[in-house]
Amino acid sequence: MRVVSLVPSLTEAVARSAPGILVGATDWCTHPADLDVVRVGGTKNPKTDRILSLAPDLVLANEEENRAPDLAALRAAGTEVLVTEIRDVPQAFRELARVLDACGVAARPRWLDEAEEVWSALPEPGTRRTAVVPVWRRPWMVLGRDTFAGDVLARLGVDPVHATHPERYPRVAVEDLRAAAPDVVVLPDEPYRFTADDGPEAFPGLPCALVSGRHLTWYGPSLAEAPRVLRRALRAARP
Repeated sequence: MRVVSLVPSLTEAVARSAPGILVGATDWCTHPADLDVVRVGGTKNPKTDRILSLAPDLVLANEEENRAPDLAALRAAGTEVLVTEIRDVPQAFRELARVLDACGVAARPRWLDEAEEVWSALPEPGTRRTAVVPVWRRPWMVLGRDTFAGDVLARLGVDPVHATHPERYPRVAVEDLRAAAPDVVVLPDEPYRFTADDGPEAFPGLPCALVSGRHLTWYGPSLAEAPRVLRRALRAARP
């Protein structure tokens, strides 16, 4: 089977579960580090002609990460496209199983069982904390309603302040973010790469947690270690 993945986390999931079937992936597909396939552009601007030249049996996409016109163009050319929708952790496991089945993976991979067990065995969080969770800067954008990353944090006892906002990724002025007075500001390193020198200075006096975007936003093998990695980063939050 020949598969092209337009979603970094799905790329990692398929590469781990069915080595050899991936023939193309985006420039942002960084895991596994030794992945040797044709690069087909970005998630938002894939080179459809390059994808079609690979003659894939299946293209993997996501309704949030990829643009509908690009997927429609692939379908119009006769290519099968599987589009995932992932808004919470349980849905991630269901969609991952569907993707792997579509890729012809006969046996459920061990990493998927381990990840599901880790999340199902999480203890009930004690004291809950509120968080502002920027995902972009210039303009400032944050996690709003109905997001996978927001559900990940909520299951770890951290409630995004904007989880009831009408928009999924609202633009909010930084002054309003500070005025929300969250218990912690969660700054992932993707899609915007927040660092110790780029992000915390906008929130003086507020504890800031620099977290791995792969563990916060990816749904794949990283789910197995995400609770441990994210909890460690949240505990290390400093003003």
